[in-house]
Amino acid sequence: METEVIIIGAGVAGLAAAKELTKRGISYIVVEASHRIGGRGYTEKIGPNAWLDLGCAYMVYGPNAQTDREESNPFIQYARNQKFEIEKYDYDGHFVYNGKQISVAEDKQREAFYKDCSDAIRNIALNSPDQPISDIIDLDSPYAVPYMDMMAVTAPADLDEASAQDFHNKVDEHEDYVSRRGYGYIIAHWGSEIPVSLNTKVECVNWSGPGVTVETPKGTIKAQKLITTVSNGILAGQHIEFKPKLPDWKMEAIQGMPMGAENKIGVHFTKDVFGVDDCGYYQTWSDDAQGAYVSANLMASNVVSVFMGGRFSKWMEKQGQDTCHAFAVDRIADIFGNDIRKAVGRSIVTAWVTDPWTLGSYAFALPGHYRKRKMLPLPIDEKLFFAGEATAKCNGTVHGAYWSGVRAAKEVKEALMYKIERKSA
Repeated sequence: METEVIIIGAGVAGLAAAKELTKRGISYIVVEASHRIGGRGYTEKIGPNAWLDLGCAYMVYGPNAQTDREESNPFIQYARNQKFEIEKYDYDGHFVYNGKQISVAEDKQREAFYKDCSDAIRNIALNSPDQPISDIIDLDSPYAVPYMDMMAVTAPADLDEASAQDFHNKVDEHEDYVSRRGYGYIIAHWGSEIPVSLNTKVECVNWSGPGVTVETPKGTIKAQKLITTVSNGILAGQHIEFKPKLPDWKMEAIQGMPMGAENKIGVHFTKDVFGVDDCGYYQTWSDDAQGAYVSANLMASNVVSVFMGGRFSKWMEKQGQDTCHAFAVDRIADIFGNDIRKAVGRSIVTAWVTDPWTLGSYAFALPGHYRKRKMLPLPIDEKLFFAGEATAKCNGTVHGAYWSGVRAAKEVKEALMYKIERKSA
């Protein structure tokens, strides 16, 4: 089988690359190891008229979206065009310590501490060599625990592993939208027109000759160019054999940007147990148990998502469904009281670190490795091109992955044109 371009991975980056190549009249084959498209954008039904995004859930865009294309999010307008129900995320934050919402005065202290942490990260990023975030914040503060819980989900790693420079240079979330049917559903709907060979794991990429040969259990595919969109976890673990091996500079960049651990436990409630003011974002922590970052009843869904990050998230994956369910219900009860347990229904627990096709949630920079992020998207020998959230300006986001796929497709187009021009000359 032959084509002009092989795309490895049918997540958002791979699908966006395919759509861009289609516009430009370039033939391609998309191969996907999983049984579905969408990658880390995936929605499952959790209850009657209720869905859970197992991966990405917030349709975000950056503060400069009007002037910087890479900060814009095409899925927001796509959802509107398709008449999908979405709404702007405009919910209040709540902070619960030892089962009680903190006072107004305490919340001001918490907010001041969070700001001090942000200022410390900014100062290091702008004026000093990179450091782990844990080295530059006051770990003795009474609000260090909820801050670390929140950052372990956001980074997504414990703060002794997280680069201050990398975190500072992330594109801020300007606005968020949520979807009743799920972000993953929107992605799957958008990508459904792209032909994809599912259950097709790439075993070897041979780029030693004039083109590229890809070996899969379903046969061999030959092409002039290749776009890989697989996660840094797959590349770092060398789950795809490259012949010859990827150069040292590329592997060092990949290994300096490992996959983080962000998981969630979605719990559906069988009754309307939440009041209007109960919806939104919570942080709960205590002197006796691991805290959590919680999203409750968005769009009156009767679903609560309990987030976990860093080493705790990895550990919880190993404990299994029952332990995760109990942890989530306990944290929800910390917020809303024990009576809410009577309405607990089904739960879904994610396990992105052990997912064989991702080996993590999204990439983050180890301390001292932030500048290697710029190496991730660089092509090799005008034959191997790289896309995916880790390679994007808006890394860790769906729209970042989307624009990385568009970029890689354009790079392929330019390389193909250069080859034609060189032959003509």
